[in-house]
Amino acid sequence: MIPSAMAATPDTPTPETAPTADTPHAAPGAPGHRVVVIGGGFGGLKVAKRLARRRDVEITLIDRANHHLFQPLLYQVSTGILSGGQIAPALRDIFVDHENVRVLLGEVTAIDLDAHTVAATAAHDITLHYDTLVVAAGSGDSYFGHDEWERDAPGMKSLDDAFRVRTRILSAFELAETSSDPADREAWLTFAIVGAGPTGVELAGQLAYLSRHTLAGHYRAIRSEDARIVLLDADSSVLPSFRERIRRKADAELRRVGIEIQLGTAATGIDAHGLDVRGPDGVKRIEARTVLWAAGVAASPLARMLAAASGSEVDRAGRLLSAPDLALPGHPEVFAIGDMVSLEGVPGVAQAALQEGHYVAKLISGRLDGKSPPAPFSYRDKGSLAVLGRSWAVADVRGLQLAGRVAWVIWAVVHIAFLVDWQKRFEIIRRWFWEFVTEGRQERVISVVSLLPEEAARAELETARARLAERDPGAGLAPER
Repeated sequence: MIPSAMAATPDTPTPETAPTADTPHAAPGAPGHRVVVIGGGFGGLKVAKRLARRRDVEITLIDRANHHLFQPLLYQVSTGILSGGQIAPALRDIFVDHENVRVLLGEVTAIDLDAHTVAATAAHDITLHYDTLVVAAGSGDSYFGHDEWERDAPGMKSLDDAFRVRTRILSAFELAETSSDPADREAWLTFAIVGAGPTGVELAGQLAYLSRHTLAGHYRAIRSEDARIVLLDADSSVLPSFRERIRRKADAELRRVGIEIQLGTAATGIDAHGLDVRGPDGVKRIEARTVLWAAGVAASPLARMLAAASGSEVDRAGRLLSAPDLALPGHPEVFAIGDMVSLEGVPGVAQAALQEGHYVAKLISGRLDGKSPPAPFSYRDKGSLAVLGRSWAVADVRGLQLAGRVAWVIWAVVHIAFLVDWQKRFEIIRRWFWEFVTEGRQERVISVVSLLPEEAARAELETARARLAERDPGAGLAPER
């Protein structure tokens, strides 16, 4: 049984429910069943939105970020098509009309299953009491035991990641333009993407269009069209989760737009100047100043935390092995959903998280209404989509396999439909139309400080001033303020 705050509540708060300085509570009003949702991604947001309709439920949604991220379009932020705000509506905006929902910014540090509490921190320590807990903390990048690679090969799981990737891509062209060494210039114009799944191929396709079209003619010492884009994967094909016919078409299209594909090839070392790989031709070196990671996924550390607390197990990717009703074994009041759980036959994609969120919200509502539990969760595969360029995509939808512009139209309609609000839909349609007509991309702003960490950038400027002063003691660069 889930402890319920719907039962008669004393007029005087108990120690458990009494407000304290470090214990934020749900929205004001009559006490209700307390639901804490960890994570504002697809699954967590679905649970919160459905339960927010009930007046007898108080929801606290806590996340490390203050926004919901539409991750399938994250690569368009990293390649300058969209702005971050267009795919990341603020969670407070989403729930502004729901007084029974409170949104908190914080990092969850502990979950006490016996005390029914969640501990988190931001600038202040936070303690949240729950009657029902939904953990939808998502996943991050896995570097297969080489976490040191993250510094030189960033992944793309958050807006911050996308901004870093965009800076690296755009700064590579800028630094190639200023280099007088042909080998150094070639290295700056070489982009290596590790991982040929949907994220990798979508990033590669947009990077090819950016260099061949958007930036063409913008430089004087280099030709952006000469950029070398290397897409590598240890698997034997691109888009390995798709069916063979789609994989072949995707491979042919990527090669047509000038992307160099190296399959059966794994990274063995990554540094600031490139990467070492092992493939069919043995070990070799790729000199590439920009290496991007799209190869591995690891569940949120909260999955292991829940497993340790409940005696459950995790798989090799750190995902919690889930029960058919998505509840934590021995703790029917705790649910785990999304990328952080492993359920047979369920892939780690957005549509799975949405369906799991819908199921858990329905289950919680049913319990509160005294209804019988629903049948175990069953995933309905609605198909897979991936876009490989400006207006070319592949689609594998319920037996229908498409490639080309028709697939791209399906991809566009589906993605627009799943955005949270109409304002974002109109903004993105307008931006896509502008990019299609003009081949231009508006999100291309960087500065000299953004090329390096701020401390390193300022050190470079001081070194430049010193060199100038040595050549001409009377000259100098204006000091940094």
